[in-house]
Amino acid sequence: MRISTQHLFENGGASIGELQSSMIKTQQQIASGRRILTPSDDPIASARALEVTQSQSLNTQYATNRTYAKNALGELDGILGEVTELLQNVKSSVVSADNVLYSDSERAVIATDLQARFDQLLGLANSRDPQGNYVFSGFQTSTPAFVKTATGANYQGDAGQRLLQVDSSRQLAVSSPGQAVFQGGGQDMFQTLSDVITLLQTPVVTAADRANLQAGLVTANGNLKLALDNVSTVRAAAGSRLQEIDALDSAGDDRGLQYSAILSELQDLDYTEALTRLSQQQFTFEAAQKSFVKTSGLSLFNFI
Repeated sequence: MRISTQHLFENGGASIGELQSSMIKTQQQIASGRRILTPSDDPIASARALEVTQSQSLNTQYATNRTYAKNALGELDGILGEVTELLQNVKSSVVSADNVLYSDSERAVIATDLQARFDQLLGLANSRDPQGNYVFSGFQTSTPAFVKTATGANYQGDAGQRLLQVDSSRQLAVSSPGQAVFQGGGQDMFQTLSDVITLLQTPVVTAADRANLQAGLVTANGNLKLALDNVSTVRAAAGSRLQEIDALDSAGDDRGLQYSAILSELQDLDYTEALTRLSQQQFTFEAAQKSFVKTSGLSLFNFI
């Protein structure tokens, strides 16, 4: 069998090219720290890594949603805390107004203070979040939740609760409709305050006037207690959701660590093995080069 010089050159060049490609690939693996540079390197591991990466991405998005939910619920709790403090102050004023020694003008001073409290309560009910959305308007986030009327305030929102996907199988409410907060629990905060203000502005002349005043203050006190109880219930629900978010955060962090560990196992390079392989490849490549040079220099004329 005759082997031509051209054939020897072609085989030798191809062999050296393959060795060089393998060595370059190993160098790229070492530089990137990745065992898989293209899906063809390990199709099964590549497909699995893609699945895990997608799951990891979703897990990260849920964590971002939980952060937003935590901020929204924290803001909600803060506003409700201010509402609670305001109602407690109003309740104290209503109790003090039931003093038989107070004159009409002294009760009028209390009424003026309660009018300021009314406006403060309306401002809290129309609070906005950092994005400019009205917190208590349900889904009508661009519309103020309440508008002032002659006898209280009317709700302009709806009964919707904004939900966020905080885990693969859990949506969490991050808002409470204002009607349920400020006009729920069998009372209407704005109506109660408006009625008390009108009551304290009404002169007391007769015994019947005094009886009406006392009966009205008793009713107001009862409604304020209902309002405080209702706000406490809403705050407790928000607090429960915040606790759930903390638990979901912990579980999400654990999943994130598991996904990272799986990806590391699938993709990360064994540096010891890779460096050893590179050393062997370099040695083989250099030997092949020397062999090719010697072989290509052979000729029958050398033996004549």
